[in-house]
Amino acid sequence: MESKYNRRSFVKNLGLITGLGLTAGSSFAKNGRPSGQKINKIRIQKVSSNFEREPLVRPFGFKGGFMTEIWQTASFMESSEGTRKIGLCTQNVLWSDAQVFTDHSESGGNALMYAMTERAMQMVKGESFENPVELLDNMLDELYSYGKKICRNDQLRMTFALNALVGLDNAAWLIYAQENNLTSFDAMIPEAYKPALSTKHDYVASIPLMAYNIPIQEIKDAVDQGYFFMKIKIGQPGTQKEMLEKDMERISAIHKAIGASKTRFSENGKLPYYFDANGRYESKDALMRLIDHIRKIGAFDQIAIIEEPFPEEMHIDVRDIPVRLAADESAHTDKDAKERIEMGYASIALKAIAKTLSMTMKIAQVAHEANVPCFCADLTVNPQLIEWNKNVAARLAPFPGLGLGLLETNGHQNYKNWNQMKGYHNFTDAPWAQTKNGVFQLDKDYYQRSGGIFEESEHYNNMFSKV
Repeated sequence: MESKYNRRSFVKNLGLITGLGLTAGSSFAKNGRPSGQKINKIRIQKVSSNFEREPLVRPFGFKGGFMTEIWQTASFMESSEGTRKIGLCTQNVLWSDAQVFTDHSESGGNALMYAMTERAMQMVKGESFENPVELLDNMLDELYSYGKKICRNDQLRMTFALNALVGLDNAAWLIYAQENNLTSFDAMIPEAYKPALSTKHDYVASIPLMAYNIPIQEIKDAVDQGYFFMKIKIGQPGTQKEMLEKDMERISAIHKAIGASKTRFSENGKLPYYFDANGRYESKDALMRLIDHIRKIGAFDQIAIIEEPFPEEMHIDVRDIPVRLAADESAHTDKDAKERIEMGYASIALKAIAKTLSMTMKIAQVAHEANVPCFCADLTVNPQLIEWNKNVAARLAPFPGLGLGLLETNGHQNYKNWNQMKGYHNFTDAPWAQTKNGVFQLDKDYYQRSGGIFEESEHYNNMFSKV
């Protein structure tokens, strides 16, 4: 069947205009377009995609499941002006839709997401756009419907489609920046979203991930290395009773090992705890029993965040829960984020590397307008995508009780070939790319280079050398 996403309807929907090029520092109106000035219309004349399979050090467990490899996909675009750019994406089927992960083999689920990426690339071939936010808005629903069909799942989660679009979206931003003479991440942010992304932190916390099967000794070692804000997976496999018992035991063991450690980055000098349940708790009662246990072992005042405790379809009002709850995968879009905030969620986990930069900007602005703090969570992404995520984390308002930005990054813990993957990034040895004493220190060079996201990678260019 011919796609509804044809050139005529696309141009009509966007109301494309011709005109002068955009220069760095130009302001944008509320719809993301420049204020008082026209911008370049970009036409995509050539596309391609590819992927690599990266094995993990050990099975990676969360949401009651385990991954053994992660696919890295690349989306190639060439504009009518001859601008060639590659956007990267790290796929995570288990995170974006656990049902798809369960219904298929691990490779099968990855293949379905990659099929959506390829479909999206073909959708934009021959099309024109003014800015990537409009490009995403005008294609997302159709791609989502396509995903429901190929996954045979009418309840497919929107994050599955957004995850598939990350590489395309990044490539679109890179072309958009070059063809409009925008040479920094700050210049690239549309005016409508600048209020949420106006800070420039000197330090961003580097958050490692402690999955179900990470030994306690490794957690202690991380604290000894200077890490002070760690993401701890809860919601372990089993029945609700079994899960709760395992989670209580795990948290008790962790607190016994590191609870007395100190950090200069928190207001109370104690290590903040960040628990991620990935929607595994099916009732308030179960969550409150966990919180009561944490209070009993003397760790209650160290809870900074409990992320995504309940299945999103339950729509539980959480305003009476006495800790800061964060929405992650349930905040698929800016509309979803607003609904979660109205339900009492007091933080939003942003994932520019999982929900696209375009959607992340919209979500961040909704949270900013509601005075709800945000932080950046990982998807176990590659070194280049860490810098896309870090560009967002570096510009968010300081997180309460800490006074700095927060960025989860756990690829170094989980990829078997991490050192090789680092070699694909031009600035892997830059000081701002290193974690030191639990933080990334971001200097003038970092902000001038925007973490190196505009620099081309020889490795990924070679993937499309024949295109």
